[in-house]
Amino acid sequence: MLLDILQIFIGVLVGAVLGFFISKKYMMKYLKKNPPINEEMIKALMMQMGRKPSQKQVNQMMKSMEKYQ
Repeated sequence: MLLDILQIFIGVLVGAVLGFFISKKYMMKYLKKNPPINEEMIKALMMQMGRKPSQKQVNQMMKSMEKYQ
């Protein structure tokens, strides 16, 4: 009885640790393949909205984006 409970507990613990490392590796791979937004993307978005962005505006947008990441 006690041995069964211990085996279940160890199985859950090992599964959680393996799941953490597998998901971490997957997210690192995903972020490398699809990087977060950068200055060029912000410039392109602003140009699509009909605005010619200055570097100051781009820097402000980058700072506000970093704030939420």
